[in-house]
Amino acid sequence: MSVTVLEEKAIKRLYPYQQGAIDHIIGKLNDEEDGFNLLYQLPTGGGKTVIFSEIAKRFIEEKKKKVLILTHRIELCAQTSRMLDDFDVSNMIIDSKVKHIPFEEEYVSFVAMVETLNNRLRDNETNVDNIGLVIIDEAHYNSFRKLFKYFEHASILGVTATPLSSNMKLPMKDNYDELFVGESISGLIKAKYLANAVTTTLQVNLSSLKIGANGDYTVASSERLYGNFIMQEKLLNIYEEKSLGKKTLIFNNGIQTSKHVLETFRHAGYDVRHLDNTHNGQERKDIIHWFKVTPNAVLSSVGILTTGFDEPTVETIILNRATKSLTLYYQMIGRGSRILPGVQEFQVIDLGNNVARFGLWGAPLDWQRIFRSPLQYLNNILNDDDIQRSFMYEMPESVRKHFSKSKNIDFDIEKEYKQVIHECLRPKVALERSVEQQTQLCVENADDLFDALFLIRYLKDDTNARIKKYSYCICNSTINYLKWLTDDYNRKLESSIRARY
Repeated sequence: MSVTVLEEKAIKRLYPYQQGAIDHIIGKLNDEEDGFNLLYQLPTGGGKTVIFSEIAKRFIEEKKKKVLILTHRIELCAQTSRMLDDFDVSNMIIDSKVKHIPFEEEYVSFVAMVETLNNRLRDNETNVDNIGLVIIDEAHYNSFRKLFKYFEHASILGVTATPLSSNMKLPMKDNYDELFVGESISGLIKAKYLANAVTTTLQVNLSSLKIGANGDYTVASSERLYGNFIMQEKLLNIYEEKSLGKKTLIFNNGIQTSKHVLETFRHAGYDVRHLDNTHNGQERKDIIHWFKVTPNAVLSSVGILTTGFDEPTVETIILNRATKSLTLYYQMIGRGSRILPGVQEFQVIDLGNNVARFGLWGAPLDWQRIFRSPLQYLNNILNDDDIQRSFMYEMPESVRKHFSKSKNIDFDIEKEYKQVIHECLRPKVALERSVEQQTQLCVENADDLFDALFLIRYLKDDTNARIKKYSYCICNSTINYLKWLTDDYNRKLESSIRARY
């Protein structure tokens, strides 16, 4: 995998914020005793690999001790090794083929996978006494925690874009003495080191999603929601409206969903591929190469491209999934943040209420507070029910055009409910007035009964939004009640249209 455009430039000339971070971190490591653990936060695309490679070089030169760099994926091992080569730091990759780890003078640094190194250390196949600094890439993963006990006399530098542990029962503050916050996303955008995200959100009812043991939405429930025809159609429509002809990377939460996306886009005539972790190394390389060289490529993926993947030509990121993970949210969007000459922005399309949950990518975040009190931060994140309560349905232009003959398309069910209560009428009168208004929409824009009934399909999202909002008004939003209410509403709408003819 090629080094990013940002990092290629940084090898020749470190940017001011990178040099400042390096000086600060080296100074901190020099001031503290051995065994000091420092966590460094820098956004995706800021050049973390460049920075810690220069830190490794300076540490080796000044301390005359070796440096160990830990990663959680083999692709990141190779990428890090190449970067160290560019900095003239001799290094060795410790992978599954290496059964014994030598510490000859030939190598001053080592790059290792967590599990591989853990096995070697556990079996006493290596001596780590001369390791003075351990650098941990993507430090928010908890798999690194098991290795800390072997390096109690070395300094540890963790680097991450999001200093929030992947396991809230094991906060990062328990393993790191201090957090150093680097340049912000907004600062990097302003200085033209990162592209700006132009965000489009589509409101999605996530009530059918289930939370798994890891705290995020389960793959099975995500497959049921995002694999159905309605969501596939919504995805295709927003792509055609916002990203047609642009290089697009789609993130999904399940392999079957991604394969459905593949078929949906292929059937629509678009150049599309699917990638997941079941593809072998050569297949993965071929697909990524195709994506790199194809101007209007659409790549549907499952998890595999959230880290260690840098393709500056990506123009649109589509989150065709919901996540409870702030880290994953930032990782996915960060894949589109690399800059190219003359290109200063990229598109983000959110189909998982993620923006409502975490805020816009690049919005200010108090990382120090998150580091110190992660549970407090997570507890303050809006839950799905609260998010959906605040939904205000806006009819897309692609739907609105089917009702161009009508002057009054929008209908505020909450306002109507309050009016009905004020008039001392039954609450369901608000729904009856809603049915009457949608009946008028269909009749005004149809030539006959068949056309009018067909137009109901375009009102599905509007109808669901009205019913959901009504259920909040009457404080009854159980799944069974909503299903009954929706079915009853649709029967009455169809009957009302037929009565007009």
